[in-house]
Amino acid sequence: MNTKGQVMLRGIDHLVLCVNDLKKARSVYEALGFTMTPIAQHPFGTGNTLVQMDGCFLEVLAVTQPGDITEADGAHFSFAAFNRDFLKSREGMSMLVLDSTDEVADRSEFLDKGLHVYAPFEFQRLAKQPDGSEHTVGFSLTFISDPSLADLGFFTCKQWRPDLFWKPDYQQHANGALSIDEVFVITPEPSQGAAFLAAFADGVVEDSGTGVLKVKTARGSLGLYTPHAFEARFPGA
Repeated sequence: MNTKGQVMLRGIDHLVLCVNDLKKARSVYEALGFTMTPIAQHPFGTGNTLVQMDGCFLEVLAVTQPGDITEADGAHFSFAAFNRDFLKSREGMSMLVLDSTDEVADRSEFLDKGLHVYAPFEFQRLAKQPDGSEHTVGFSLTFISDPSLADLGFFTCKQWRPDLFWKPDYQQHANGALSIDEVFVITPEPSQGAAFLAAFADGVVEDSGTGVLKVKTARGSLGLYTPHAFEARFPGA
C-alpha cells in the first residue's frame, strides 16, 4: 500500500546482466535468437545493449569508461560502482528492477516501510532508434538495499520518454521471447529475503512448502529458492 492506502503492486521492469565484454555478449545473445538494441553509453561509465520485450527488458551491461565512475557514499548509491564491483567476482544478474510511475511516491512508500533508501537519482542518455536517428531518453531511479540480499542491487525505474524507448522493431525475437515470467534467486535461507522482496514489490509472500518462497508482481514473479529446490526444478543446471 502507498501512504494513501492505494495498491501499488509493481511489475518487473528489467534485470541488469553484468558482462565483461559488451560486444561479445551482444553477439552471444543474438546467436540465442534475441534482437539486441544498439549499444548505448551511460554518462557514469557503463554501457548497455538491451533485449526489449512486452513492457520489460534485459539490460546487458558492462563497464566501458571506468574513469567516469563515481564512488558511492552513505547517502548516494552508485549504479556503476556497484556493477564494477560485482564483476570482480562474477558475471550474471546483478540487479533487479521494478517499474515506476512516480519516483516520489516510491521513495515515500519505501521510507514508510523502513527500507534503506538512497538519495534520488536521475540521468539521460542517447537512444538509437530503428531508423538510425538518436533521441534523448531519461530515467528516475529509486535505489534501496537490504542486508538479506546484499549481493543484489534493487531499484525502481521511471521512464521520462517511454515513446522513445520502447520500439516494436526491437521486440521481435527469433526465439519467440515475450516477457520475463520469473526471477530465480538462490539462497540458503529464502525466508531472510522474502519480506524485503514483498515490501519492494508491494506484494505478499507465498510459501510452497518445498524450499521455495515467491512474491508475485504485476509482471512476473520473484522466486527465492534453496539450492536443493532449484536443483529439483532444473536438474543439472
